[in-house]
Amino acid sequence: MNSMKHVPTRVKSRRTEANLGAEREHFDKQQLSSISKAINSTETPVKEKHARRIILGTHREKGAYTFWSYALGFPLASSSILSWKFCHVLHKVLRDGHRNVLQDCMRHHSSLVEIGQLWSNLHDRYGQLVALYTKLLCTKMEFHVKHSEIPPNLEVTDEVLERTAGTDVNNVFQLTVEVFDYLDAELRLAETVMRQLNTSIAISTLTSGQCRLSPLIQVIQDCSHLYHFTVKLLFKLHSCLPADTLQGHRDRFHDQFHSLKTFFNKARDMFYFKRLIQIPKLPDSPPNFLHAASLAKHVKPVVVIPDEDEPEQQEDEDDDPEPLIEVSDSPSIQQSQPQLDIFDQAFGPPNGGFDDRDLQIESLKRDLELLRAELERVKGEAQRYITQLKSQINSLEAELEEQRAQKQRALVENEQLRMELEATRRRNAEHESVQFTFLEAEQRAQATEQRYNKLKEKHTELVSSHAELLRKSADTVKMLSATQQTQDEVERTKQQLSFEVDRIKQEADMKLEEQKFEMEKLRRELDEKMAEVMRIRATLQSSEKTSEQVSSSMTSLQAEKERLMRSVSEKEAELSSLRQAAQVQQSSLLQERERSSREVGELQGKLQEKSSQEEQLKQKLLEEQFALLQGTITEAEHIVQDAVAKLDDPLHIRCTSSPDYLISRAEATLGSIDKVKKGHADYLSNMSDAGGLLRALTQFSHLAADTIINGSATAHMAPTDQADRLTENCRGCATESLQFFKDLKSKTSLQRADPASVRIVVQKILHLGQELRPKGMDVRQDELGDLVDKEMAATSAAIEEAVRRIDEMMNQARKDTSGVKLEVNERILYSCTDLMKAIRMLIIASTDLQKEIVEGGKGAASIQEFYARNSRWTEGLISAAKAVGWGATEMVESADKVVLHTGKYEELIVCSHEIAASTAQLVAASKVKADRNSKKLTSLQQASRHVNEMAANVVASTRTGQEHLEEKDTMDFSGMSLIKLRREEMESQVKLLELESSLENERLRLGELRKKHYELAGVPLEELPEGNGDASLLRHPVTMSPKPSKPAVMRKPALAQKPNLLPKTPLK
Repeated sequence: MNSMKHVPTRVKSRRTEANLGAEREHFDKQQLSSISKAINSTETPVKEKHARRIILGTHREKGAYTFWSYALGFPLASSSILSWKFCHVLHKVLRDGHRNVLQDCMRHHSSLVEIGQLWSNLHDRYGQLVALYTKLLCTKMEFHVKHSEIPPNLEVTDEVLERTAGTDVNNVFQLTVEVFDYLDAELRLAETVMRQLNTSIAISTLTSGQCRLSPLIQVIQDCSHLYHFTVKLLFKLHSCLPADTLQGHRDRFHDQFHSLKTFFNKARDMFYFKRLIQIPKLPDSPPNFLHAASLAKHVKPVVVIPDEDEPEQQEDEDDDPEPLIEVSDSPSIQQSQPQLDIFDQAFGPPNGGFDDRDLQIESLKRDLELLRAELERVKGEAQRYITQLKSQINSLEAELEEQRAQKQRALVENEQLRMELEATRRRNAEHESVQFTFLEAEQRAQATEQRYNKLKEKHTELVSSHAELLRKSADTVKMLSATQQTQDEVERTKQQLSFEVDRIKQEADMKLEEQKFEMEKLRRELDEKMAEVMRIRATLQSSEKTSEQVSSSMTSLQAEKERLMRSVSEKEAELSSLRQAAQVQQSSLLQERERSSREVGELQGKLQEKSSQEEQLKQKLLEEQFALLQGTITEAEHIVQDAVAKLDDPLHIRCTSSPDYLISRAEATLGSIDKVKKGHADYLSNMSDAGGLLRALTQFSHLAADTIINGSATAHMAPTDQADRLTENCRGCATESLQFFKDLKSKTSLQRADPASVRIVVQKILHLGQELRPKGMDVRQDELGDLVDKEMAATSAAIEEAVRRIDEMMNQARKDTSGVKLEVNERILYSCTDLMKAIRMLIIASTDLQKEIVEGGKGAASIQEFYARNSRWTEGLISAAKAVGWGATEMVESADKVVLHTGKYEELIVCSHEIAASTAQLVAASKVKADRNSKKLTSLQQASRHVNEMAANVVASTRTGQEHLEEKDTMDFSGMSLIKLRREEMESQVKLLELESSLENERLRLGELRKKHYELAGVPLEELPEGNGDASLLRHPVTMSPKPSKPAVMRKPALAQKPNLLPKTPLK
């Protein structure tokens, strides 16, 4: 019997275990699916349904064991986006998960710290965010573990906060610091996210921006509570500690307040947050902790999360259906309430597993679901009512704040009136001092008037004394005329008296002038004092009037204040009546709204018709612009194809170009590529305007074709390897350009068209052109102008030094030699001196012509810019000037050796030829850019002919002196026998053959030296004459240099750069 009783129980337990295992498997599968969909490497925000399932899973298993078991398997160190979304989900789990989640997360605290340290050392945008987020999560866990009374969602009452802080001021102080650190971590993360969004293209409507912004919802929720905690704790600290001790806390709170207010304002303006969260507004200024009454004004910021709509949830569920567990023995819903099946556990289900109680349970469950839905609806309505009441509270608070502001303004006005009264009193005191000053000024005026009267009396006395003296003088004259007894004495007396009279007159006039001047001065002073007295009287009167006005204004302002207070009460009564009138008008407004809605519907119909027409016109404009673009691209393709076709044209093989010109074309092409890229971006942003892209494509096609043609022409003069690479890159440029044009012609590929590949090929052509530039051009272009002047000055100095040394050699030769040798040396040195003088005149003429060329060609640019723009011509001038200076120095050394009989006459002749060639090169370089009708060019040509004549004189005098000094032995063969003559003849033939062989070797050596010379100067080897150098010697005698080991000094202008110059004529 016992075994029979226990059979149903064992069967039921097996069924229960099977159902529990299936349910656990379903739970694990659902959690894995939600975790893998919520935490991935795609740059999209975490869906709310996945996070909600994970949170519900923590409540079901009363912990986060399953979450961490799956989360530890993610490669968080390999993807910053994956780590960011993991931190977001962990933040939501900590806030809304089961209370045991915090302990499970603390076991993995070290893993979070390692992830944060890893990403903080990497330069990645999401990596920096992950480092801040992990620091925030660690701070959050440490805070809530230490203060277990405060849950991770921070939703506690003020009583719980007071109990957590306790009564010990040290604990309150420490808790405040920890809350500050907590809020700092939140704000640092928020500021970094906002800063990255400001510096990137991501906005709140894109998934990339929403991926960064979605964790800020939890940050906003945390910050609102932490701000409230901080205010409460600081008011409590200020009630226990002096204000100076808490100055640092207040400064830190002010910084956090402004940062939090800025963050809330920015988040409130973003479209992403408007439908997800209602962000509270913080007050305009932080609370004043020094006044305890300010605590009553503090309003706790409340964050409202609107309820999500069920249709959206149903749409989200469609892409992620949950699998159902099919159990044939018993329904799966029965597992959720196993405590109701006690009877079934004891006796088993009758009639195959279902009875009436199961049906009742099912009906009760359905009723429960309906009641839950109704409860949710009631909660939503209650939430909406709460929101409306909060808005009304906010409006009432705003009105209260306005009343407070009016009160504050009234107090400010009273303070201003009090200040004006004080100012009026100060002005009255100043008026009293002014009156005292006025009295002093009147006294000084009276004293001045008395002084003036005294001076006037003294002046009257002087006038009377002067009249008396005049009368005495008249009497004296009469007496002298009556008695003429003593004529001499009378004359003397007369003279003395006249002198005395004149002196008295002068003294009287001087005193009179002084008195007049002093009287005028005193009169001016009196006038000034009187004017000052009048001003002081006017000021006193005006101040008295002002004081009266101020007192009257004080009374009027007091009356105005009382009137305003009465008007405020009246306005309040009017406001209540207006509210009643507004309700009456609302019904009429509804009727007006219906009528306006009908009119709006008609207008919208017309607007839609016009908008359709506008859309058609816009579409037509877009098609026309695209047709123009296709036509331009077709023409550009023809231009580039024509340029490519010339690469294989036999007639094009004879065309050559310089590397410098190729470089200029390539640089211009690179600039046009930038314009094409900008025009392409502008066209993509506004397809109704393709003008910029059309202009850029036209310029680019011509420049690209020009670069291809000149690259091929430059390749004809380059070595084989570089020529092949240059030709291949030219073809590659054409291919990439045509591919770019092809992408632009199609609407499907217009977006991804990019000229980057064309830029790469053109840069390769530019680098090859720079490699092909002649050697020795290592002078910077901004130094060319100074270098030309320096070389010209150095050449003139070398000529002057050569003339001086020739004079010294002349004096030395006159001392050491005599006779024929002295005559020969003098003739040679005289001709060298004349040549140097001619070269100096040539240098002066070349310098004048060069200045004329620069002044005529530079325009608005500077001289250095002109030389840099014409760098090839400038380098030719520098090379020619160096060659002239070096030739003069070499000629002086050769002449010195010839005079001392240690050198050869041939060296002097070669130096003469070299100087003539260098001066001819200088003339040719100066003549390139000169005007044909220039008088200075004519002077330069005359100086060049004079140099040639003087060089010929040097050669002639050298050869004449050589003939005079050489001793010619007479050939006497009379004493020789036939055999001896035959032997001498054979020896002479052997010597002749040796000399001819040596001559041939020297000619070959000269040819090789010239090839190397022209190679260094930039002339292609294909243009050099064939043979052993004789033809070259005849065509270019100017290259006979006694020291070919100095090619850098004797550098000639590159022939490839001057195709229009004729070959230099040999000297005669």
